[in-house]
Amino acid sequence: MPGPVRRWCLAAAAACLLPLLLQVRVELALGLAVLAAVGMAFARPWPAVLRLLMVLMVIGYVLASHGFSLGRDTGCALLAAMLALKIFETHELRDARSLLGFSLFAPFAAFLQDQGPLTMALALPAVGGLLLALSVLAEHRPGAAAPGFDRRRAGLAAAAIGMSLPLALAGFWLFPRLGSPLWGMPENAAGRSGLSDRMTPDQWVEMFADGTPALRVRFLGDEPGRNDMYWRVQVLWDFDGRTWSRGDVRIPDRPPTVRPRTPTLRYEVALEPTDRRYLPVLDTPMSAPVGTDDGSSLGAELGSDLTARPALPVVNLLQYQATAAMRADVGERLDPREQRAALSLPAGLNPRTRALAEQWRAEAGGDDEAVVRRALAWIGEAFSYSLDVPPSGRNAVDDFLFETQVGFCQHFSSAFANLMRGAGIPTRVVIGYAGGYRNRYGDYWMVRGMDAHAWNEVWLDGRGWVRVDPTAAVAPSRILDTIESRAQANSLVPDQFTPLLDMADWMRRGWNDFVLGFNAARQASLLRPLGIDQASTGQLGAAFAIGAGLALALTLLVLMRGRPTPRHPVDAAWRVFVRRLRRAGIAKAVHEAPLSFGDRLAALLPAQAGALAALSRRYADWRYAPDGSTPADEAQLARDLRAFRPTAPRQGPSP
Repeated sequence: MPGPVRRWCLAAAAACLLPLLLQVRVELALGLAVLAAVGMAFARPWPAVLRLLMVLMVIGYVLASHGFSLGRDTGCALLAAMLALKIFETHELRDARSLLGFSLFAPFAAFLQDQGPLTMALALPAVGGLLLALSVLAEHRPGAAAPGFDRRRAGLAAAAIGMSLPLALAGFWLFPRLGSPLWGMPENAAGRSGLSDRMTPDQWVEMFADGTPALRVRFLGDEPGRNDMYWRVQVLWDFDGRTWSRGDVRIPDRPPTVRPRTPTLRYEVALEPTDRRYLPVLDTPMSAPVGTDDGSSLGAELGSDLTARPALPVVNLLQYQATAAMRADVGERLDPREQRAALSLPAGLNPRTRALAEQWRAEAGGDDEAVVRRALAWIGEAFSYSLDVPPSGRNAVDDFLFETQVGFCQHFSSAFANLMRGAGIPTRVVIGYAGGYRNRYGDYWMVRGMDAHAWNEVWLDGRGWVRVDPTAAVAPSRILDTIESRAQANSLVPDQFTPLLDMADWMRRGWNDFVLGFNAARQASLLRPLGIDQASTGQLGAAFAIGAGLALALTLLVLMRGRPTPRHPVDAAWRVFVRRLRRAGIAKAVHEAPLSFGDRLAALLPAQAGALAALSRRYADWRYAPDGSTPADEAQLARDLRAFRPTAPRQGPSP
């Protein structure tokens, strides 16, 4: 395989591999990119034993990096690895055809992980480059010079993609969609983002550097202030001394009674894929979330801890509506099982915290609210907020409360829960998100990974579960650093570019609404302008058949019309020569041959008879009796034809 042909094929394979590399782990993507570059640099075949060893090592690393768990992300990473390794055995024309056919799966697999505009923007030119490489392979003949790039080949590839778009759009908009899929994709071996159902202090430091959106929220009417936005995700009951988890708590399945003390708010959420079973809801939720278009339940249920859980993990963008009250009384009486779970503490740990809690309990005389206020006052006076936290020992809560007295939300919520439970006050830990970032171009809030937060809920007789945020009790003068300040310090994008980032996210939200959010319910209302309120499957099928027929007819029309064959430069110059003479009063007859036309011109223009005879003879020889003229001769003839200027003709008979 000639070098230019190999470079075309490898460039097309690299373009197809790029969108898939963006969907795998960063360290794995960088390693595979380097591996592919090495394969492209060496044109000579590697020994078979060395290639086999390299395949085993790469596949082993991919599986080990995913914990030897098979999932959608593991499969995509293996596909990217095999494509990078395929480059090392691409040295013959048959290898090149195999590589290009295999490469086409890469952008398709990327859409299994992300359907955003960036993936689409990378996939389209990748397919175009692959078509160009296939055309180079089709035109190459062994022993002949390798075909190079030209505008004609690029135009054919662009035309092929363009002719496929009408049918693709007809399928996207009109092909009947099901409300629920007949089959499901495998889950990812590891969650792509989001909050797990476990919390260990110090584990969120990396998440606080994550500025990618977790969800986007638009309020349908009044909206709360930023400091009042607590997005509930998980409720944790069990503590083993280091880690909080949901535990094996058998609590009632039905949600508690919620008595709102403020007007309810309605809002819409667009949740990014998490591969987890939760739906963030604004505290305090009034009911389970429903679909944004048809009000369907999404299979979501509101648990007794007021967390919303869908029927399946969120593997694609999910849009839903919900209602909430900013202030509400939650629960009328505490279930004994909940009470036991909300008071349990690991034995033998954090003795100083237990002693202090019992002392406060005795001094308060059974007034639980007084104990809560005393704890918050102590935090405001003595504790500091920082993301740089000293290490703790076996009694982590004692170390935090009595030694370091510095930490972030995980430390405060964990220590507060231990202190309240030691005082006999049922307490649980809630994790989710707090606040958000308002996009300046769109009427919505963006909640990012860095907005992750942990707070508490305590049970107070007569009031039910009451939200308490001990982190918010830290005095402003004791805030040593913040998530926002650290993000700005580590950001590679200057503040001047923040409006551009807002514009990009606003465009991404539009893509989510109009493309990814186009579901079966919205498709059913697509024919409403034609008087069909909710189109049935048969009506959508008929509409698709009509749309596909029109798309195919348009494609056939373009193919039948074709593109005019470009004229040779000498032919084009001859036409210029004939038009110039016609403007001078000497018109060439349709049937008149070049030599006859030249003889008549010589009679009408005796001063230029020699030049006219020579030009007509040279053109006739080139056109009808080729004598092996070189490209230089053809270029000179074209220049001479274009340079000729006729003088005033002598009057004579018309042809």
